[in-house]
Amino acid sequence: MELTRRKMLAIGSGTLALASLTGLPAFASLTDEAVSALTGGADLGEGAITLTAPEIAENGNTVPIEVDAPGAVEITLFADGNPVPNVATFKFGPLSASRSASTRIRLATTQNVVAIAKMEDGSFQKASAEVKVTIGGCGG
Repeated sequence: MELTRRKMLAIGSGTLALASLTGLPAFASLTDEAVSALTGGADLGEGAITLTAPEIAENGNTVPIEVDAPGAVEITLFADGNPVPNVATFKFGPLSASRSASTRIRLATTQNVVAIAKMEDGSFQKASAEVKVTIGGCGG
C-alpha cells in the first residue's frame, strides 16, 4: 500500500472524527485522578492548609500562588484546567523553619487551583481557589 498525501489526509480525518465521537477526558477528571493517585484514595480534610491566589489574573503566564500548611511534609499544587494538572510539589524536611511556599504558575484559562498537603500524621488536607484568567497563559 502506497501512502499518498490524500490517503494520509483521509486517515487523519478519520482519526479526528473517531476521537471526537469517543470524547476525550476532561482536564478536571485528570486532576481527580492525579489527586487519587497522590492520596491513595484517602479522605481529604479541609482547614489546615491556606491557599492564597488572586481572584482575577490579568495574565495567565504568571499567576502568583502562596500555600501554607503547618505540619505538612509535602504540598502539591494542581490546576484543573491545564493539560498537565500537576503544577508543583514542595517537600519539607523535619528541620524546615516554615511549611509554606510561593511560586508563579501558568494557567491556560479560568480554573480552580487545588493544593493537597500530606501531613506528618499521614492524613491529607485540601484547599482550592478559583482564578479567573483574562489573558490565557498557554498560547491564548
